[in-house]
Amino acid sequence: MLMSLRSQLNEVVNGNSSVPSKLFHSLVLIMVLVALVSFSLDTVGSMTPEQERTLEIVELFCVGFFTLEYLLRIWVAQSRFKYLFSFHGIIDFITIAPFYIALGFDHRPLRALRLLRVFAVLKLLRYSVSLDRMVRAFHIGKGELGLFLGLSVFVIYLAAVGIYYFESTAQPDSFSSIPASLWWAVVTLTTVGYGDMYPVTAGGRSFTFIILFVGLGLVAVPAGIISSALSEARRQEQDVGDRQ
Repeated sequence: MLMSLRSQLNEVVNGNSSVPSKLFHSLVLIMVLVALVSFSLDTVGSMTPEQERTLEIVELFCVGFFTLEYLLRIWVAQSRFKYLFSFHGIIDFITIAPFYIALGFDHRPLRALRLLRVFAVLKLLRYSVSLDRMVRAFHIGKGELGLFLGLSVFVIYLAAVGIYYFESTAQPDSFSSIPASLWWAVVTLTTVGYGDMYPVTAGGRSFTFIILFVGLGLVAVPAGIISSALSEARRQEQDVGDRQ
């Protein structure tokens, strides 16, 4: 009878076809949203004691629900060790662990652990069909993405060397060394441009003009790789569906 109950609960917790499983998943999604709203409101400074008490009750309710869900998933898991150290198992643990670690402490370093509650949003990934496709896409394009990452690091370093050569004399404080110039290279190549470091010499501005065009290409390349990989992953899903 215990095994039968475990099997039924496993269908509710990990299944996606029965009405109870759909209701359970919907409840988890609602509780995640409630926890995130509570987490956000908890950072508001101008709250009355009654409002703070209400948030504490909501937090206790959310933690209690996620704790029950976590224990339930452990119980119904075919391999408990595999679940505990899986991505979703770790996220489920991180969602509740900070509350129990910081429980009873008023010290800010310990209470700051509750900020990890924001990881509850990652619980939504369990119910995302598109996530599996994205994972397969990264697996398909990992070679090209790895090559692009290595090339990007090399270009960033060359950009830091170049701007240091042009600007170190004119701006010894901002571009004091190649490592210090790396910040400018990263900001410029990613086309963010905070404006805290910028060239003032003619050579530095000309060099920056070239780097900006290179940065536009660096931003576009991974988008193309991932888009192509997603198309291939979608095609593989269609092939599997046709065979079935």
